[in-house]
Amino acid sequence: MRGGFLAAAAIAALIAGEAAAQTDTDTLREALVQTYNSNPTITGQRAQLRTLDENVAVARAQGRPQVSATAGVNQDLTRTGGGNGRNLNAGVDISYPLFNGGRVRNSIRAADERVLAGRANLRATEGDVFTEAVAAYNDVIRDRSIVTLNRNQVEVLQTNLQASRDRFEVGDLTRTDVAQSEARLALARATLEQAEGRLTASEENYVRVIGDVPGQLQPPPPLPAMPATADQAVEIALENNPDLISISRQIRAAGLDVNVLRADRLPTVNAIGSGRATDYLGTADEQFGPNARDSQTQTGVGVQARIPIYQGGLVGAQVRRAQAQQSQLLEQGVAVERSIVANTRAAFASWQAANEAIESNEVAVAANQLALEGTRAEQTVGTRNVLDVLNAEQELLNSQVQLVTARRDAYVAGFQLLNAMGRAEAEDLGLDGGPLYDPAANYNRVSRRASDWNQDRTPQPVATRTVAGASSLNPPVTGEEQ
Repeated sequence: MRGGFLAAAAIAALIAGEAAAQTDTDTLREALVQTYNSNPTITGQRAQLRTLDENVAVARAQGRPQVSATAGVNQDLTRTGGGNGRNLNAGVDISYPLFNGGRVRNSIRAADERVLAGRANLRATEGDVFTEAVAAYNDVIRDRSIVTLNRNQVEVLQTNLQASRDRFEVGDLTRTDVAQSEARLALARATLEQAEGRLTASEENYVRVIGDVPGQLQPPPPLPAMPATADQAVEIALENNPDLISISRQIRAAGLDVNVLRADRLPTVNAIGSGRATDYLGTADEQFGPNARDSQTQTGVGVQARIPIYQGGLVGAQVRRAQAQQSQLLEQGVAVERSIVANTRAAFASWQAANEAIESNEVAVAANQLALEGTRAEQTVGTRNVLDVLNAEQELLNSQVQLVTARRDAYVAGFQLLNAMGRAEAEDLGLDGGPLYDPAANYNRVSRRASDWNQDRTPQPVATRTVAGASSLNPPVTGEEQ
């Protein structure tokens, strides 16, 4: 169900980068495409989903024929009443399950439910990592802006200090005024160093999440239309949040596990067939007397039933344990539902608060700019002193930093709200960096395979590494290690 406030076309506009962007600039779309293709959390979750796909094939194997062969060569070392014989024998045994109480059917259904839960988990992982990528992208923009503001502040205070020293030389200001300018400049330099440290941390986090060094980042595009109320956001989240879908599928799988174990109380019926061939390698006369045949063959077919009568309470204990696990998942489902409701309402409130903070900080910046201009003008006529100007400059810087921070917080909170509503995944975002990963393709490839010799190539990392010249994470296995 993809209706409501967040149609796919509207959400695709979320990450529409500017077409005329320079080659050394990055857009949010490009960052998310890079994240989608190379983030190890996403690629690892895809691998986890592939293990669930294989569980379907494992479950199907229980309902297929089982064929085994035996072969051996025997030599008698001692024998009473005859010669020491030898023989070459070979045999084939075939078993086909005719009735197993529904064990195979329910095992396959449970495995399929866990596959669907795994797909929902992959959606949730995509949304969480994209939210982290959006935060990392906006953190770099915020911290670069704060560094620029603080650098400008240092330059302004350097100019102020030089002017104060010049006026002190002519007796227009006191030594106290100069000391105040020096102190503010020293404090501004310390603040700049801290801001540069935070910027470095943000850029390294960008590399960790997105997998590439941030270039000249373009401002993110506007968010799509949001729900008007928190109740509407919760309604969308309860319908689309992948965590809730995942736990629902896990609960259904747990119920099918109970049915699988109940089948252990029922009879099982197998069709069996066997064939044996023995060659006594020219020793039949020594073992069995004259005219004995040197080779023999034997074949047979039949139906074999196993009827459990009493198993020491094992089945009852296993069923009760599975029911307790199902009960645990049911309680987890309530916890997940509560968490989704709380997170959605919190994200909506944070998004609204950040937008209101933007408006307030825009007013504050404009007012502080006007106040600084007035304070400087009043200083020239002697009604304001150096400290008043320094305070006005600091108030303006503080409001500018708060405005930059509020813009970052509003965008990230809005994307967190999209994620809580289940609308921050690759399909929703309309990424165009190549074909999207199709989880059904691997399922269709492996779920019905019946060959014991079919396997995939040796796994290699899909995610890009951020360490140049490092040794391989998957070295070849040597003969000694085998």
